[in-house]
Amino acid sequence: MARKLITFTIAAAAAFLTPALAFAHTGVGEASGFMHGFMHPVGGLDHILAMVMVGVFAWQLGGKALWAVPASFVALMAVGGALGISAVPVPFVETGIALSVVILGGLVAFGLRASLAAAAGIVGLFAIFHGYAHGAEMPADASGLGYALGFMLATALLHVSGLGAGALIGRLSEIKGPIVVRSAGGITALAGVGLLAGVL
Repeated sequence: MARKLITFTIAAAAAFLTPALAFAHTGVGEASGFMHGFMHPVGGLDHILAMVMVGVFAWQLGGKALWAVPASFVALMAVGGALGISAVPVPFVETGIALSVVILGGLVAFGLRASLAAAAGIVGLFAIFHGYAHGAEMPADASGLGYALGFMLATALLHVSGLGAGALIGRLSEIKGPIVVRSAGGITALAGVGLLAGVL
């Protein structure tokens, strides 16, 4: 009963929150602070794919991973964002972001199981690269706190969308749902290869 309630809540949240990402624009609120930070994660295919896959991966693992895996991503993304804002050099940021799409998509595609610590560690590593990119691209006149809160909220909403997508697909068909989810992971991994090759 509790799992059904959690699944329903996540699915409902995804259904209601996903359109908010589509309608958000920089003309509302502090354009160079919160809203600019909010729009950054939803402005790039690499960020969207990786963050949604974090949610789908967490859904596949279930249990505590439903909240712990996305939470570890958001927390370590904030660390990466601070490094980017401070201009601390981090090598291979763009490669790390593209690899995150490949690897997270592959984890979902193959339905690989991982311990909670391993799953949080994997997504946390990639979160540093994503956060660094967000922080390094912050406009000079932006409010650092507002910008950081914006990109953290957008990221969390993308994770919720991934959780909701996995839950909805799984509920539609207990037999075919996992195939659809894993296919989405495979397509995402291929998109990541395209990002690495510079095609996308």
